[in-house]
Amino acid sequence: MSVAGTRNVLSFMLDGERIDLANIAPTTTVLNFLREHLNRTGTKEGCAEGDCGACTVVLADLHHDQLRYRAVNACIQFVPVLDGKILYTVESLKLQQGLHPVQQAMVDCHASQCGFCTPGFVMSLFALYKSEAPPSRERLCTALSGNLCRCTGYRPILEAGQTMHKYAEQLPKNQHTSVSTPFTDSTGQADLIQQLQALESSQSLYVQNQDSSFYAPKTLSELTEYLSTHPQARILAGGTDIGLWVTKQHRDLKDLVYIGAVEELNKLTKTADYLEIGAAVSLELAYQALVAEYPELQDLYERFASLPIRNAGTLVGNVANGSPIGDSMPALIALGAQVVLQQGAQIRYLALEDFYLGYQQKDLQAGEFVCAVRLPLAVSRPIFRTWKISKRFGQDISAVCAAFALDLDGDKVKAIRIAVGGMAATPKRALQTEQALLRQVWNEASLDAAIQALQQEFQPLTDMRASAEYRSVVAANLLRKFFLDVEAAL
Repeated sequence: MSVAGTRNVLSFMLDGERIDLANIAPTTTVLNFLREHLNRTGTKEGCAEGDCGACTVVLADLHHDQLRYRAVNACIQFVPVLDGKILYTVESLKLQQGLHPVQQAMVDCHASQCGFCTPGFVMSLFALYKSEAPPSRERLCTALSGNLCRCTGYRPILEAGQTMHKYAEQLPKNQHTSVSTPFTDSTGQADLIQQLQALESSQSLYVQNQDSSFYAPKTLSELTEYLSTHPQARILAGGTDIGLWVTKQHRDLKDLVYIGAVEELNKLTKTADYLEIGAAVSLELAYQALVAEYPELQDLYERFASLPIRNAGTLVGNVANGSPIGDSMPALIALGAQVVLQQGAQIRYLALEDFYLGYQQKDLQAGEFVCAVRLPLAVSRPIFRTWKISKRFGQDISAVCAAFALDLDGDKVKAIRIAVGGMAATPKRALQTEQALLRQVWNEASLDAAIQALQQEFQPLTDMRASAEYRSVVAANLLRKFFLDVEAAL
């Protein structure tokens, strides 16, 4: 079976060569394709879940007509997602003479011992090398947040990142290529843009292999039409969760519909009343937009996964997944966010806290999907805070994540929204706790009553991340922390 008006060959660029593929299994990972089909073994498999960074590759595409470089995890990206992009692996950095400036910096700074992780570090640094001028240490730490080193230590790797642009200056001009030129040099960019434009097609992609398929519609109408006739199809955005279903759970995914090529879903829309984030907008771009409105989200943004995961995954995917501890949801719920749901031509708006019916259960009809998340932008902003508690600072699933939004009228609580993750089968509003505070004087007595209500409102579970008792104590302490934070601010 095929979809009318589609093409069945996916195309991408690798080292200046156009790769055309047909009849490839839709869930073939980029990592396995590189190692087993192209014999490019520089890209390593470490964790097969996007945590260690040994498999890091770089994708280049056009974003708002600008060339964009993104480091992503090859182990959880499916090959059809490469359609229309340029792929860089560690082998792509090879120069006619000598090492690439990033690689030379790694050598001279003694930034590699066993070397297993090194290709991944090199590719993360390469994405930064091609994206901005000599970076700060903070930017380097962000760029390398998805790369794990067990033997060398990070100091020499950071030094390599801080000196890599100096090596580009020392490279003879006649040896510069589009790969070796840094962000500050536009040489070769026009050629790469032409390559990407040559890959563009007005036809949607439909790849089929045996009893599985991958459909990448170009328009929203094509997507809704397909879902109306294939309601069982699995929607794929960034693959940062679905990829694990293949690599870890070995699930057989029959029909995938990829939303990354739908232009309407790649939009960030801001009006006087709301900020709307489309379903295909990456976590990185979504959080940048959210932090611009609520700077209090900066810490959560920095701790939400690694940069390669944020480059691939989407905010709407995190919301639609429905994890009980999805770290985006408590903050969004506290701020009064809605999900925008679409089924065919019908659109409905639903408060995010009402979207979750139970563990992994959502208020979705057959063929309906989350096309956006909408955040209201009120003239008067509430006092807002959110905190994530986890064993590790970065790249860890939280034990408890809590968010608070408060409006005061003098010394009385005019309105309050409290949302928590990790305390129930779904991210949830603490409605009883809110009621204990509403219209009360904002003082220690009201706080104590609210804490008592909070501890009675939830019966958290014990798992490998935290005990039920610990979660209850932490949630109460976060409410007290919010109270003290507001008192200090006032």
